[in-house]
Amino acid sequence: MHTQRLQLLSFPEAATPPELRTQVLDLHEEAWPTAGPRSGASARDDARTSHDPALHPLSMLLVDDGTVLSALDILAKPIVHAGRSYRAGGLSTVVTRRAVRGQGHGRRLVTAAHHAMASSDLGLRLDLGLFTCDRPLQSFYESAGWHPLPGTVLVGGTPQAPFPSDRPGFDKVTMADFFSPAARQTRDAFLHTRLELYPGEIDKLW
Repeated sequence: MHTQRLQLLSFPEAATPPELRTQVLDLHEEAWPTAGPRSGASARDDARTSHDPALHPLSMLLVDDGTVLSALDILAKPIVHAGRSYRAGGLSTVVTRRAVRGQGHGRRLVTAAHHAMASSDLGLRLDLGLFTCDRPLQSFYESAGWHPLPGTVLVGGTPQAPFPSDRPGFDKVTMADFFSPAARQTRDAFLHTRLELYPGEIDKLW
């Protein structure tokens, strides 16, 4: 793999070039196979976006000479916690092509996403980043700049149909980082708490 050919690209999810979006959908299918068949142009058109548009999905891709090696999406929404309002973002659908796993591509992309979220690159303007990962992946995300929130549970879904990260059968860790001065000053309020994220029915825990 020639490192100099690697490109970090970003697009609003719905505006991702079709030739790249098709590859991203294939990577999703490779990592998380659907129960039924999903092939052909009509199925791909139906899946042009994976996320709720209200979460302003931004796709980031690591591409080598036209081949998508790794992909993720950044989602964002306002939240209220402990009586204060914040602009929160999170990582979703982080995936690396099976044939090139173990070569650092996923870490490079997640690190780049962390930098973009922290620095307000790409117009994100976030106070903090929050998401959950499976416990075995905690060290991977820590190596890319994220930090665990001890005892913190993200409550996804909706207020009417909550989807908490500590539901039976889950073994999730909440990862975060605090970008704005206001968020850094109130970091302790995010420890050992139930955090009402409520991203909706499509992206239940983003």
